[in-house]
Amino acid sequence: MAEVELDGRLVDEQSRCAHYRTELDVVAIRFACCPPYWGCHLCHAECADHPAVVWPAGDRVAHAVVCGVCRHTLSVEDYVVADGCPHCAARFNPGCRLHHHLYFAPPARAH
Repeated sequence: MAEVELDGRLVDEQSRCAHYRTELDVVAIRFACCPPYWGCHLCHAECADHPAVVWPAGDRVAHAVVCGVCRHTLSVEDYVVADGCPHCAARFNPGCRLHHHLYFAPPARAH
């Protein structure tokens, strides 16, 4: 597995945390403000010494997500449409889509 910095209240090696730990909760997400990949937004709120900064709408190519199973990183634009890891096929929790706004600004709309 590639080395990535994971942080938060993690409960296992696949990036599950104290807040989200189902079989499908195997992603960690980096905020625009700091380098670690966090177990979730609540982990950042509890453990970081600063407020979270979401990824700007114009930065959809940033590799901000890591699969906790294989440590493959995904860009914002790839993750928001993924049902699972394109590298190892681990399934991701579909409920995480409800939290995208906590990590990523919505894409800019065309006029």
